[in-house]
Amino acid sequence: MEDNSAALMDNRRHLAASVFRSLSEKYGIPKWHDPLPPLDELVSTILSQNTNDRNRDAAFINLRKRFSSWEVVRDARLDEVINAIRSAGLANQKGPRIQEVLRAITSERGNLNLDFLRDLDTEEAREWLLRFKGVGPKTAAIVLCFSLGKPAFPVDTHIYRVAGRLGLRDLKINAEKTHRYLETVFPPEMYHAAHLNLIRLGREICHPQKPECPVCPLNSLCQAYLNSNNKLIL
Repeated sequence: MEDNSAALMDNRRHLAASVFRSLSEKYGIPKWHDPLPPLDELVSTILSQNTNDRNRDAAFINLRKRFSSWEVVRDARLDEVINAIRSAGLANQKGPRIQEVLRAITSERGNLNLDFLRDLDTEEAREWLLRFKGVGPKTAAIVLCFSLGKPAFPVDTHIYRVAGRLGLRDLKINAEKTHRYLETVFPPEMYHAAHLNLIRLGREICHPQKPECPVCPLNSLCQAYLNSNNKLIL
């Protein structure tokens, strides 16, 4: 059993390297410019839940325009925060969640500066973020990867779907466990680009319904496509 598990992991690591190469050839190595401070990234990621990037960005910009600091957001009337982030959707849930996180961080640290996380190792920083209600593995991984430059592999709905079809993960593993699992499949130096390129593939080609398998740059690597006798997966 252990030998089989080791062989499976070895195969998946080889697959991950091939996926990385193929996507890099198609999309290039994406660059992430102007990373947000960790607290800004944390709030932005909460706003991103169940919405698209455009709506998230609009809500984040409006929140920053409406309130002069995160301390003011924390102490504001709840209805004012909800109105400021309405474009992100689920504002009645996200507004209280943001204020609760800001208050919990203040209680823990005495201020709203998360720059100290840069001095922690990845697992210490991850565990610190995960202690707060409303901060799950995806949110923590995004802050670690994109704001703090630490090796973490965020998994959104696109990556979870694509990784399952490719055979990079067990089909029964849930999204929360997939974050840590893909961190063992891809080497850390690939996390950032693989994350962004897999999302792009999921948005443009590997759709939830009617994926465009014949034009996919990974169809020769994809377990689901190969197992379907090279027919379009519906």
